[in-house]
Order: sequence, then C-alpha cells, then structure tokens
Amino acid sequence: MDNQTQMRIVIEKDGPYLVCGNVPLEERVIVPEGYGVKYKQGRTFPLQNQYSLCRCGRSSTLPFCDGNHVHDFDGTETAMRKPFFERARMLEGPKLVLADVISLCAFARFCHGEHGDTWTLTMHSDDPELREEAIKTACDCPAGRLVALDKETRTPIEPELEPGIVILQDPSRHCSGPLWVKGGIPIESAGGFVWEVRNRVTLCRCGGSENKPFCDAMHVTISFKD
Repeated sequence: MDNQTQMRIVIEKDGPYLVCGNVPLEERVIVPEGYGVKYKQGRTFPLQNQYSLCRCGRSSTLPFCDGNHVHDFDGTETAMRKPFFERARMLEGPKLVLADVISLCAFARFCHGEHGDTWTLTMHSDDPELREEAIKTACDCPAGRLVALDKETRTPIEPELEPGIVILQDPSRHCSGPLWVKGGIPIESAGGFVWEVRNRVTLCRCGGSENKPFCDAMHVTISFKD
C-alpha cells in the first residue's frame, strides 16, 4: 500500500486533527498582487508519519496540538453531509457552469481575476480569454467552494494537486487562515463518517467555524493568529 493510500485525517471528538500517512505539511502566505492575491512560500515542516494539528485555536504550539482543547472546546461537526453537487447553486454561462456552495467560503479571495470575479467571468465565458480566467479563478479557490464545469459535457474542471496540507496565513487581513487540504485526502469524522473526498477543502483551525470541520471564514472575524 503506497503512502497516498494510507494518507488520512481523523477528527478526534472535541480534539485535534490526527494526520496519518506521511502527509506533507507546509505554510503559504496570501499576499496582494495587482488585481488579486497570490501565494508566497512560508514555513516547511519535516515529513512525519503521524502528527496532530490544533482544531481549537488555543494551542501554544500552533499549528500542532498541545492538549488545550480539553478546556471546554466544542468541536461538534455541524456541516451538511450531502455531496458538494447536491448542495451547489449552479450559475449557467455561455461556455461554463459554475457550481457554488457559499457555506464553504474561506475568504481567500482567489476568485478575483484581472477582468472580474469568477461569477462575472463565467457569464462572459464565450470569450476564450475570459473562459480561461474563469476556470483559473475557480480552480484557485482553496476551499473548493467554486468548481467550474464544461457547459457541454458538465465535466468538473479541477487542478492537479499533490496530496498535502497547507497552513494558510493572511497578513493583509491581520489573521491566520485555515488548513488547506489538497489532493483528495480522506477526512474521517469523530463518529467514523468519512466526508466526501474532494480535491480541495479548507478545515477550520481557529475553533470558531459554525460549519465544522470546514472553514467558514470566522478566522477573519475573530482575528485568529498563530
């Protein structure tokens, strides 16, 4: 069995994310660039077979867990369990369809391109340049809130992402962001339910999300910092 098959994240009841299977961990910083934002490489961490990442936002050893969740942290998972496309609002453009689940928004702001936001670009996707920009801005959404589909085939268009976890930092918003889980790593709930395996999701690590285990951008509101 290869490492990717073994990779998984197990959510402990009212506790941390237990990460297994040599999942790479790194940090990226969201920084302004022209019309939008880009990533700047942050810290890198040694590869470990197993480690625990803080979910309550109170650890003194962030991003790792130090046991502080035992002090009244309620980690109840409240997110809907329906698959993404059963919940998504579909925006029909001339050449693309945009699937959107707003409750997954992590406020990363990659949905803004040079010629407009993903929704506007989708509605003008008969222009080849704007179509490509719409696809890029949808694919760059780390939370997977936005997914572009080909209008004719209804095939989702996804970026190729290597499995890993990225700690997002957002200094321009004076906060630290969520965990960007990429590349289809399974996430198992505290009760044993396996959440829909997706190419892109963001997990709450400030402890304040009302859509646990997923990020709902509450880190911006409470100015969470690690």
